[in-house]
Amino acid sequence: MASNVADPKLVAFCGLYCGACRKYQRGKCPGCAGNTGATWCKIRACCLENHYLTCADCTQYADVTECGKYNNFIAKLFGLIFRSNRKACIYRIKAIGVDQFAAEMAAKNTPSVRR
Repeated sequence: MASNVADPKLVAFCGLYCGACRKYQRGKCPGCAGNTGATWCKIRACCLENHYLTCADCTQYADVTECGKYNNFIAKLFGLIFRSNRKACIYRIKAIGVDQFAAEMAAKNTPSVRR
């Protein structure tokens, strides 16, 4: 299993931290940025199209919860099942930046701010 290091490149477009994800650590997932097969992900497509590092860079919406690509039923269900809070991750990235966010998540060894 790969070690958990603070790497801003491992912050997913939606705000999750891939570096602390078990699938990523076991080599079963390339992480969000490297997952070219994730053509189904509208968040990833939007961020790539707009050259955003994460949804925290979005200027189209004042709040990430206003975005239908980000805030939808599947995302809410995912958050409930995995007890993740992507919205809080985006707010944290806005507050401290992606580098510090990656360091925090790596230190806590968690892919998301918990609910």
